[in-house]
Amino acid sequence: MDISVNNVVADSVVLQQAKVGQEAQMTLLKKALDLQSSATLQLIQSAMPTPQLATEGTLGTQVNTYA
Repeated sequence: MDISVNNVVADSVVLQQAKVGQEAQMTLLKKALDLQSSATLQLIQSAMPTPQLATEGTLGTQVNTYA
């Protein structure tokens, strides 16, 4: 087994380049997931509008509770 300084340096450079590539891919994946989650949230909110609560009258404005 021939271990030379040049081989060690070359392997180190290759590993560093692979690490940088993986970090770039992870950053891109995180951004894509963030975009997808915000689009999904907008879709859900548009499909299910928030009902308006009653502000006047007796129906829906009072709660009767008994213990």
